[in-house]
Order: sequence, then structure tokens, then C-alpha cells
Amino acid sequence: MVRGVRPALVGQTILSASLSHTDILRDVTRPRLVRALTGATIREVFRRAKHGVLDLGDHRLVLQPGMTGNLLFYRRPLTAAEARYAVLRAPLSNGVEFVFRDVRRIGTILLLHPRGWARYTGALGPEPLDAQFTEAEFAERLRHSRQAIKKVLMDQRKVVGVGNIYANEALFAARIRPSRQARRVSRLEYAHLLAEVRRILQAAIDAGGSTIRDYRTGTGEIGEFQHEFQVYDRAGEPCTDCRTLLTGTHRIDGRQTVYCRVCQR
Repeated sequence: MVRGVRPALVGQTILSASLSHTDILRDVTRPRLVRALTGATIREVFRRAKHGVLDLGDHRLVLQPGMTGNLLFYRRPLTAAEARYAVLRAPLSNGVEFVFRDVRRIGTILLLHPRGWARYTGALGPEPLDAQFTEAEFAERLRHSRQAIKKVLMDQRKVVGVGNIYANEALFAARIRPSRQARRVSRLEYAHLLAEVRRILQAAIDAGGSTIRDYRTGTGEIGEFQHEFQVYDRAGEPCTDCRTLLTGTHRIDGRQTVYCRVCQR
């Protein structure tokens, strides 16, 4: 999403801002948000963890899409259907309209000063695609927990960016049972798991993400990585490797977990 919207946003001035609902705001009021955005110039657009961040100089507009949110831009008037779920709308100086769309409104919007942003980002874990993030650090951050490895892998304080889909896929690729305690995973297995996390995240990015229902890229297109799923959303179907029927459960973390009881012993 960030790669899609960045070219249309960077260097542009926000002419005005409107907000249809306030239930996705965190620690900021509608009037304060609108005042901060109106007249601000977008210096940069970048991603941190599962957030899209607009650098406005004095502030950071931090958008967490959650499961149903999208960062989009339009070079034409929105249709009634497009406007229906447009929570935040911001016309820009180049004639583009930036939109934060969220069908179920389970995303969040934050407005932070640089110092507040430093505290916020400092509480998050490292980026798995960062070349400086080593196998040893990955293992050290995860391996002391008694919780299921899948739950620990999705803990944004340990390592960021690995959501439910990609945790399922990476654990299958690494041949690790999602329910195994993180402390029972060997260092060698952690090295293999990190390699698979990186491979799958990069493949998903290259494919434009995974569209199950509402997800769209920054230019409004659907993702294609859902066609590459090995286990996610495939409970009861044959394993792509051994043909055993895949097992589905919600017992690990309340989310859909799918695995192969043969390949992931």
C-alpha cells in the first residue's frame, strides 16, 4: 500500500481533511487532526511494522489498516460506493485525493509529534526484512517464551510485520508445528524459520499482498498472493506436499491456524 501511494503523495500539500467517524482515532480528537493535516506538506511516506506513516514535519500521521483498511489515492471523484467507507479524505495540491478506507473500522489513526513517534516505534520489534536483523537476534527474542511459537512470532514487540496469514505459511514452510512452545524450537529451526519468513514476505510483497475480502493495493488493485497459499484458509484440503488433510484450529491464539500434522510433527 505504501509503495502504491508514495509517488502521488510525497511533496504535496494537504488542502483540507475530513473524517467520517472518530472511533478509529487514538489519542487525538477530530478537530486537532483536521487542524494538523490542513496545510501540511507530506515530506515522506514510509512503512513501519504494520503502519503506513506520513511525515508531515511537525507530526507523523500513523495509519494502521488492520484487517480491512486501505491507503488509497484517486485522480477522479469518488463513486458513492468508494466514498461509503472512506474514513479519512484529504485532497492534495496536485489534484489527487488521499483516502484511508476501512470497511469495518478496525484500523487506527494516530497523530504523533516526532518525540512521541520515537517512543512509539521504539516499543516495536525489529523488521524481519532488515539485513541487520540476524538469525541469532531472532532466536534470542523468541526462544524464551512458553507460549506457542505462532503466537510469539506474531507478537509485534518481538518482531514486526508477521500477521496471521504469513505466520501460518512460514511455519509450514519451516516444518514447525504452530502449537509448539517457542522455547522448544531449536536455534537451527529459528534460522530456517527466519529465512522462510523473509522469503514469504518478499514473495507476498512482489505479488501485491493477499486479498481475502477487502484488501487493496495503494492503487486500488487486488493482491495475488492468496493464490500461493500452502496452508492458510485451506483446512480440510490436502497438504500440497504429503496429501494429508490439513488441520484447522482456533485454539492457539483465537485466530485461524492451519497446519499439516504429518509435515509439521
